[in-house]
Amino acid sequence: MKQVFLLLCVLPALLFAQKDEDRLIQLSGLVLTSDSLIGIPYATIIIKHEGRGTLSNYDGFFSLVVLPGDSVKFSAVGFRPEIIAIPDTFSRKKYSVIQLLTQDTIYLPETIIYPWPTKEEFRKAFLSLNIPDDDLERARKNLERERLKEIGSVMAMDANEATDYYFRTEAQKFYYAGQMPPQNIFNPFAWAQFIEAWKRGDFRRK
Repeated sequence: MKQVFLLLCVLPALLFAQKDEDRLIQLSGLVLTSDSLIGIPYATIIIKHEGRGTLSNYDGFFSLVVLPGDSVKFSAVGFRPEIIAIPDTFSRKKYSVIQLLTQDTIYLPETIIYPWPTKEEFRKAFLSLNIPDDDLERARKNLERERLKEIGSVMAMDANEATDYYFRTEAQKFYYAGQMPPQNIFNPFAWAQFIEAWKRGDFRRK
C-alpha cells in the first residue's frame, strides 16, 4: 500500500519533468557590437526570473538551454542590455540568434580628492616641510643640461622611443622605394658633422 502511494506521488512529477524535457530549446548564437559587428567576449546571458545563464566566449559565441516563453537578457560592460523573448509557440529544438548590443557611455561626476581636509592644514603641512639642502643641490645638478645629455647618451631607448625609431626607419625605406637613396658625399652639412665627429675623437679606437 505504501509503495502504491509513493508511486502515485512520484508519477505526476515524472510526467511533468518529461513534459518540460520535451519543450527544451537549445538557444545559441553570437553577441556582436551594433556598429562594427565584432564579437563581444564574456557577455552575460541570463534567463530572467530564474537566475541561471552563461557567458559568451572570446568570439562572442554562446549556447544555453531555455524553454518557450523565457525572457533572455544580454548584457556586457560598456553596452546597453537587451532582452529577447522566446516565443511560446516555438516547437523546434534549436533556436539561433545574432544579438547586437549598442555601446553605452556612462559619465561619472567629477571627484577631487585632497590629502588634507582644509587649505589651512595643507598650508601648515607645506610650511613645516624640512627638505635637506643636499637633496636640493643634488636635484639641481641632475637637472643641468650637460648632466641630462650625459645621462641620455648612455640610457637605453624605452618602448615608445624604439617604436618611433622603427617606424621612422621603415618610412625612410618606403620614401625611397624604387629609386636610389641620396648620397651624402656632396652634402656640406654631412661633411660638417663628419669633421666635428673627427675633432671629438668619435672614430678613435677604444
